[in-house]
Amino acid sequence: MRIAHVLIAVGGLVSIGAGAPAPVPQRIVSLNMCADQLLVALADPGQIAGLTEWARDPELSAVAAQARSLPFTRHSAEEVMALHPDLVIGAPFRIKAILSPAKGRGIRMVEFPQTEQVGEIEAAIRIIADAVGHPQRGARLIAQMRRDLAAIGPPPGRGRVAAYYQRQGYLTGTGTLVDDMMRRVGLVNLAGRLGRPALSRLSLEELVLAKPAFVIMDSGTGVAADRGSAALHHPLLNAAIPAGRRLHIPEALIVCGGPAYPRAVALLARQVRAADQLAR
Repeated sequence: MRIAHVLIAVGGLVSIGAGAPAPVPQRIVSLNMCADQLLVALADPGQIAGLTEWARDPELSAVAAQARSLPFTRHSAEEVMALHPDLVIGAPFRIKAILSPAKGRGIRMVEFPQTEQVGEIEAAIRIIADAVGHPQRGARLIAQMRRDLAAIGPPPGRGRVAAYYQRQGYLTGTGTLVDDMMRRVGLVNLAGRLGRPALSRLSLEELVLAKPAFVIMDSGTGVAADRGSAALHHPLLNAAIPAGRRLHIPEALIVCGGPAYPRAVALLARQVRAADQLAR
């Protein structure tokens, strides 16, 4: 888990320690669609000089509605520099690639950390809240997320096996945000049972033979709109996993570990409980 709060000045590293608060930035640019969601939640709108182009996509972004009124960038070096940022947030490789021509301009940068479980999400919130100058907002957001997760109630999964199955037969494994979500509602990830990595291919026949209690899918695959999603509507799967045990979560809620995560967990828990009611 990368949670060290390090601001990178172009041309050198500058660690920000206790007693040395960074100035409150006035022009923030995000190069990471997961950072977009935290900026919308934590920064003043006037501080945001540019989100990523994906921030407005409702299939990928949990803040698409709010982001429509905010500026965005397709993150080319020229476009980013034209925004005159004083803070850039993103993955280190992208930051270096885009801002390497700007050496000597003193632009501060924050590496967006990995967020595959709740503890890492909270760490990311603290980092971004501090970086944008609103640590108290970060504390409030974390407290609200904890309340929302606690309000979900007892885990309904009862140790039953579930598979998060995606287009083209991809199976989501352990050590991921989806896996954390499953465990939080009391489900066991099929990928872990099969010894699979974070992402692997699993044929439809293998999935059916594994007999999971539930199959979790992206809500966007509810209709066979393309070849990639057609397998999720195959008669073999429909016969093995009745509709009541096929659960759907919008990708926008889980593509990034952020403030939307409790909503995803609550939705999954409700669907498991509803499936149990149907089975009675």
